[in-house]
Amino acid sequence: MTFSSRTKNEISKIIVAKKCCQLALLSALLKMTGTVQIHGVNKIGIRLSTENASIARMLFSLLKDRFKINARVVVRKSRHLNKNNNYILYIDSDSDSHEILKATGILQEKDNGLKLNYRLPHYLIKRSCCRKAYLRGIFLGGGSLSDPEKTYHLELVTNDENFAEDIKELMNQYELGAKVVMRKGNYVIYIKEGENIVNFLNIIGAHNALLSLENIRIYKEMRNNVNRIVNCETANLDKTVNAALRQIENIEYIRSTIGLDKLPAGLAEIAELRLEHREATLKELGEMMSPEVGKSGVNHRLRKLDRIAENLRDKRGE
Repeated sequence: MTFSSRTKNEISKIIVAKKCCQLALLSALLKMTGTVQIHGVNKIGIRLSTENASIARMLFSLLKDRFKINARVVVRKSRHLNKNNNYILYIDSDSDSHEILKATGILQEKDNGLKLNYRLPHYLIKRSCCRKAYLRGIFLGGGSLSDPEKTYHLELVTNDENFAEDIKELMNQYELGAKVVMRKGNYVIYIKEGENIVNFLNIIGAHNALLSLENIRIYKEMRNNVNRIVNCETANLDKTVNAALRQIENIEYIRSTIGLDKLPAGLAEIAELRLEHREATLKELGEMMSPEVGKSGVNHRLRKLDRIAENLRDKRGE
């Protein structure tokens, strides 16, 4: 089961007791999974479709609890390659369909009669609890989450541009950084930042998914930090090794040209020690000298030897 499916299973089991939140949740689900069907003479019905059994059960319960309606349920095999079950809920009664659509803000009375409302019904989400319930319904009906082991990406898909902009604005009331992009004729509201996705999961009540994602984020951050430290230490080690090789090469050049005995005592001593202890650190070389010399003092003398070797090469035209 995917991370997205586990998240939907979790939040579809949340018990919604408040009538206002039930309406907000149903309104969002109808927008994302529902189709208004025309049949007979000016009669309408509702068709709700989902591949998630938990969402289908939740829809059935909401309709029964809020409107005392038992929807007709049909299970079909999906035509897609995965061959999953497709759960379809039908509300065939014209009066029941009208009642549900009007209560959820999808069907509105205008001067010239009833009209479908494709925008977000703001009067249903005046309360904070209702806004959260609405966003939960939007995610259940048309949302998906990428596997956080691979990438952080949450998206909500709708076929109406204005509705997509409404949802984006609603999400950004919580400073989630949501954006909208068009893809294959649909409008996709998406979040890419891991922290914003965590905040969204908290808003819709997906606390188990939130903890799982946070654990993955912490693990990935620790792994990245370790990699950075290792890379840094490797780079420093390479730098140290290259410096030691350069120093040895310069000292051997000095010895083969003018001889180390022509150097001042301090430089001759450090030159001999570097040749004898090629893998020693600057600190270790300083501790071998008599009297002991600090790390900076050793580095200063080795730099002098580098300059002497460079001057010798310049004089000899090498």
